[in-house]
Amino acid sequence: MNKNQPIDLDFDKQHIWHPYTSMIDPLPVYPVTHTDKNRIFLETGESLIDGMASWWSALHGYNHPKLVKAMTEQASQMSHVMFGGITHAPAVNLCKKLVEITPEPLQRVFLADSGSVSVEVAIKMALQYWLSQGRQSKNKLMTAKKGYHGDTFAAMSVCDPVNSMHSMYQGFLPEHVFVEAPKSKFNAHQEEAELATLEQAFAEHHTELAAFIIEPIVQNAGGMNFYNPAYLKKLRALCDQYDVLLILDEIATGFGRTGKMFACEHADISPDILCVGKALTGGCMTLSATLTTDKVALGISQGEAKVLMHGPTFMGNPLACATAIASLELLEQTDWQANVERVYQAMQSLHQCETLDAVKEVRTLGAIGVVELFETVDVAKIQKFFIQKGLWIRPFGKLIYIMPPYITSDEDIGHLSNGIYQAIELKAY
Repeated sequence: MNKNQPIDLDFDKQHIWHPYTSMIDPLPVYPVTHTDKNRIFLETGESLIDGMASWWSALHGYNHPKLVKAMTEQASQMSHVMFGGITHAPAVNLCKKLVEITPEPLQRVFLADSGSVSVEVAIKMALQYWLSQGRQSKNKLMTAKKGYHGDTFAAMSVCDPVNSMHSMYQGFLPEHVFVEAPKSKFNAHQEEAELATLEQAFAEHHTELAAFIIEPIVQNAGGMNFYNPAYLKKLRALCDQYDVLLILDEIATGFGRTGKMFACEHADISPDILCVGKALTGGCMTLSATLTTDKVALGISQGEAKVLMHGPTFMGNPLACATAIASLELLEQTDWQANVERVYQAMQSLHQCETLDAVKEVRTLGAIGVVELFETVDVAKIQKFFIQKGLWIRPFGKLIYIMPPYITSDEDIGHLSNGIYQAIELKAY
């Protein structure tokens, strides 16, 4: 499509459903014509510094030549072919790379087409594993409040019960066991009482638990909660002690976002099942993966079904796999750790917001910066303000946050921080 072709906003408003938006009173949408590096260009002429990395996926920014080349070359050979009974080099080479960079016990890879589906697959893996062991009673999951794992039904059933509005789907969603969200902060003392309460929940429910699922270190869309690595280390020990599988959802935290390749490395642990997505392809294509151990994979294969009961049409899509390989290679070649540390240091400018009465807390970790307010933000109002400032930031709830591409300059991060400060100071929310 020609980027100069007008975008029919009236049709969009009348016919197209956007995420979490009413069809009666929809949130405004802004017409984008093209992107470049860490900039989003609007039809109305504005150039916006992207503070969101397209929901945390565009690590390298937009239109990186290495990723464009990977997509172009793969599209000219084979955009897609079914994965049933067929394999191909992009899938094999991507899975080799994933096994290489993830914690050592994870040896088996299931490729899917979105983060939410990777969570569905992880839950199926956990349930099928225990069924194959003849332990039908282990058919529930335990998870922490404030979590977010996706919008499909099984994934939604382990999201925060308030934020995901479980009550609307009562009777349809599986009912699982919820514990309080981790409270001890990332760089603070781990409260022993919190760990004792967690252990009590395991002692009470372990006979019915197939797995515990959590986002490691950072609970993202459920509240941007940064918690102590000691909680995660204790969780791993409790899962081992009580014979419960540990599922880590690294869809948002994986590939360097928290300063480690995977957030579980902050606690020096590994899961039984790992979900990755979002940044896997550098934000260019939709792709996810669920990795597991030999124990789980072989256990499922010894069960009644003999196979994992899942198989998406676009599983192992060659175009997405080729792009993911290029993105992971690019991470290695561009010293992502130094880049994330630089972004982290630049985001310390967000702490200027702590002087404002409306601000409850400012927190930063890796390439994540969060300003939490006491009041809920009016998304439409504050986004209009940010657009006028040449920024793309999309808050939710009481949180104004940025998770920019790793290529974002210190100067641009300064503009993002100052824009957030001004929005709060002027009550443009």
